[in-house]
Amino acid sequence: MPEQQATDPITAPVFSQARAEVGTIELPAAVFTEPLRRALLADVVRMQTASRRAGAAATKEKGEVRGGGKKPWKQKGTGRARAGSIRSPLWPGGGTIFGPHPRDYAYAMPKRARKTALRSMLAQKLRENRLTIVDDIALPETKTKHFVELLRGLGIEDSVLIVIADANPQIELAGRNVPDAKVLRAAGLNVYDLLRYHHLVLTRAALEAITERVAA
Repeated sequence: MPEQQATDPITAPVFSQARAEVGTIELPAAVFTEPLRRALLADVVRMQTASRRAGAAATKEKGEVRGGGKKPWKQKGTGRARAGSIRSPLWPGGGTIFGPHPRDYAYAMPKRARKTALRSMLAQKLRENRLTIVDDIALPETKTKHFVELLRGLGIEDSVLIVIADANPQIELAGRNVPDAKVLRAAGLNVYDLLRYHHLVLTRAALEAITERVAA
């Protein structure tokens, strides 16, 4: 869809689970007119993936390797190079010089930058017609087949991120085993998942929670 000015009202259709239009909703221009900020998106994804690194790699330095407390041979008179420990980094089985140790790779970006990145992705989904707003989502049973029927009813065939307002074990469990689909609560919406999944489905309540969260 063509880009609109931040002062122009933006409306979007609201659908039922059967893809029937049940009304419209006005979208806040401050959120859905944010330009695409590729560099900022890359920075946020880098931050997210860094926080997921295990950082559990560990090696032992000379002082941590077991044994080697006794001097292998006397300092002088043997004709061999002097040595103080069999756990020297120069010896097989010795310690590691400047090896990795458990660490936390996580770091934080300014909250304002993270909000801007989320607005940028939400606006981009809207511009590319990859955003569907549904009035509500409900399943008759906690079964994968009902979740698949939901996607079929919405006409979604690509990978999809479904965002609900609050915890809903029935929907979350039913969608857990569906390939290329993920159910996320509004509080956990992030740039990485918005980039990973082609289509975005928001419930009306989730949209309200998200726009309140990312508003400048």
